[in-house]
Amino acid sequence: MKKNILFISVLCLSLSSYAQKRTNYVVHYQQSFNGNTAANQNGVLLYTNDQESYVSSEKDMNGQLLPPFERVMVERSGSNTLLLKLAKLKNGSLILTGDSSALSKQQFKATNELKTILGYPCKKVETTINSNKIELWYTAQLGVKGAPTELGQNLGLVLEMVRNGNTRTFATQVERVKAIPDQLKLKGNEKRYDELSYKDLIWKNRFTQIPVFRKERIRFSDDAKSDSILRFANGTVLVKKIKIPRIKSRDQVFVQLVEQSKGDAYDRTGSVFIIPVNKKQSFLDGMKQGMATLPQYDNGNGKTYQGVVRTDGFEPIVELMRFFTPFGVHQFNYLKLKDKVWQDSVIYRQDVSELAGMLSDQEVYMGTFIGNYDKNGHEVSVELTIHPGFDPEEGGNLKKTLPLFTTTNVMEMGGQEYGSMFDQDKGLELSFHLDQDAKNVQLRYITTGHGGWGNGDEFVPKENRIFLNGAIHFKYTPWRNDCGSYRLSNPASGNFATGLSSSDLSRSNWCPGTVTPPIYIDLGDLKAGDHTMRVQIPQGAPEGTSFSSWNVTGTLLFD
Repeated sequence: MKKNILFISVLCLSLSSYAQKRTNYVVHYQQSFNGNTAANQNGVLLYTNDQESYVSSEKDMNGQLLPPFERVMVERSGSNTLLLKLAKLKNGSLILTGDSSALSKQQFKATNELKTILGYPCKKVETTINSNKIELWYTAQLGVKGAPTELGQNLGLVLEMVRNGNTRTFATQVERVKAIPDQLKLKGNEKRYDELSYKDLIWKNRFTQIPVFRKERIRFSDDAKSDSILRFANGTVLVKKIKIPRIKSRDQVFVQLVEQSKGDAYDRTGSVFIIPVNKKQSFLDGMKQGMATLPQYDNGNGKTYQGVVRTDGFEPIVELMRFFTPFGVHQFNYLKLKDKVWQDSVIYRQDVSELAGMLSDQEVYMGTFIGNYDKNGHEVSVELTIHPGFDPEEGGNLKKTLPLFTTTNVMEMGGQEYGSMFDQDKGLELSFHLDQDAKNVQLRYITTGHGGWGNGDEFVPKENRIFLNGAIHFKYTPWRNDCGSYRLSNPASGNFATGLSSSDLSRSNWCPGTVTPPIYIDLGDLKAGDHTMRVQIPQGAPEGTSFSSWNVTGTLLFD
């Protein structure tokens, strides 16, 4: 028994002595692009010895790196090599994933090229990752392995990596250290995940998600009731009050909607919008009290149009995104055609960063609608996401916004008139007031034509004309001829004897299953005071029970 105790003691002393004799290195790396090395960059640090490697950074080691951030670790034991990835999330938690086969799957092509880096003889190998050519220079002289990324960890000590000939990660210093810092080593409180879940957690931690609607039904029903979500126009409009955090000038803001048909087979107009409530009266008031209570627009054709233009005491809704449902995606996927594999849903996603000024640090009423009379309708999920800018420094102030007009009748099933005011030369006309001089003014303009069959404005190109202060300022003909690209989202699309489907047909700036993005019309600098704007479109005449209309939205953006 005493011999065994003596043996264990000697072994422990031997291992301890071996550990103390182990040679540890730290390698400092910088990165350049097209030969230019940026100042004050967060340099990569590699700590390594013959049994383990840790990839970190200068800011990480100094406690200056904001989460989420990631470290790479490699544990080497004989022929077994384990690649570990550790991430720290914004809430302070640590997550971990591991793969014992990842490094053995890396494949490299040896070359005959040699060069000396920092006094060490290096060999060159090449590989291709996602169509990117990667060159790695490594040395075996120090008897350790490691690299500034997970790629090439088993080659030797990688001192230089070049991607596509222009992005270079290179060692600037190799030095011996007494030990690998304890702060890099696992503590045992890390939560382990499979690699896919680990990646998903990191990805979602890099930006802010603001859920608005989650698998909510938009359908026409007398049973539609408001709860935490306000429902209007027999359930075809959803509205919810949400809190949006501060948005920096370099941040990017996206709106995303996922849609499936639950019974409606037709292509429909949809919108995601904001309801301004900073005036005496809002569109929300009209939703609650009746559209007839909103300011009326009269173009002289005998109809009245509710809540479509700005007045002294009212602002119209601002469309973040206009979208169009396809013909019955998901619900009608049983309609089989050879070599057609239908999409299960449609994802609409759009950058709306230019509207951040009206969203930042605000509680806003955000809504969505799909015009339909189907009892089962559609199912939608909507969210906003805010992504930090690549440059952490502030770039200036957010754009100011001034909502001018919206003829998209989101309350169609609640009695709001269609945008058919363009049948008169007057078209859509309004006045607006600027409290101060405005620089770099743009009109964020969305337009789509609708109605009729054959000769209706949906299928006939029509010139849009924008007048500013009585003079024509801009004109163009909105048109989409790429609708056939989205055939796989349109299982219930009608098929014609010509070999075309209804969803293939070109339309006035929209296709079934797509977003219609805004255009940005430069208006220059505008002086403080009163101005006028007019939108004129040669709208087609009614044919029987069919009539044409135009959904146009205009919002001023300025410094």
